[in-house]
Amino acid sequence: LCIPLPTVCERELCVFAFQTLGVMNEAADEIATGAQVVDLLVSMCRSALESPRKVVIFEPYPSVVDPCDSQALAFNPRKKDYDRVMRALDSLTSIREMSQAPYLEIKRQMDKHDPLAHPLLQWVISSNRSHIVKLPVTRQLKFMHTLHQFLLLSSPPAKESNFRAAKTLFGSTFAFHGSHIENWHSILRNGLVVASNTRLQLHGAIYGSGIYISPMSSISFGYSGMNKKQQKVTSKDETATNKTNLQSTKKGQQPQFLQSRNLKCIALCEVITSPDLHKHGDIWVVPNTDHVCTRFFFVYEDGQVGDTSINTQDAGIHREILRVIGNQTATG
Repeated sequence: LCIPLPTVCERELCVFAFQTLGVMNEAADEIATGAQVVDLLVSMCRSALESPRKVVIFEPYPSVVDPCDSQALAFNPRKKDYDRVMRALDSLTSIREMSQAPYLEIKRQMDKHDPLAHPLLQWVISSNRSHIVKLPVTRQLKFMHTLHQFLLLSSPPAKESNFRAAKTLFGSTFAFHGSHIENWHSILRNGLVVASNTRLQLHGAIYGSGIYISPMSSISFGYSGMNKKQQKVTSKDETATNKTNLQSTKKGQQPQFLQSRNLKCIALCEVITSPDLHKHGDIWVVPNTDHVCTRFFFVYEDGQVGDTSINTQDAGIHREILRVIGNQTATG
């Protein structure tokens, strides 16, 4: 499935034109978001909707023009109807799971099943403000035991510019940020924010206000909701899983994100090593949101457990990150 990649323009007029006029539908084969990325975005949306905290974390709420009335909104942030959004999401999910048809045929099926399914899918894609791309196997981080690895750049140009200026002064290093998949619907659209002492806070803020990260994967996996009781993936198990996944990819089968109800996510971020970075053992707190930027994103399916012994401060790990990111200027 190829879904047209919309403009990154944030003006409502652009979103309106994209949704109502079918802007770029003809360019679906040239300008496309990978099917696995689309399915991941849909899964994040569903997880946020299914959460008991949806009133807080399902933000932004969809703003979708009614396909039968261009002057009205079928989904309106001022009149939230979570059940109706879920029904539309279920419709597009069921069709995505079953169909291998070309994009326009899948759109026709969605329109027939639920007229709001395809507009919602367009919104899920167009509202995403992050640049997220599946990494080919040759560009993946070898120490992360999942084939679902993505480049994730979620900072707007102004923040990235501030980050690079601070990096010139203080240098940078890498650390993990773990958060439950239900939170990533908002993170990909609003960026990493300081949730401490706000209604977004899920865990305690014992070390003060800021974005919590860690050089140790085990700590961040805990924040992602990874079930610690699951058996760690062995090299043999990993090889078998990777082989199955590669075979499925070659056969053109659908990614499993839409079927899974237990996805776990973790991000690898670049962080400025300024005096403002507060280190409390393996828990680091970044009070300045401009000083942390996402670089990679990893997804684990049911039964998969990541390697919990990774330390980004190990020289070998650090070199591997720099090799993949293609950035030889970061310093620890």
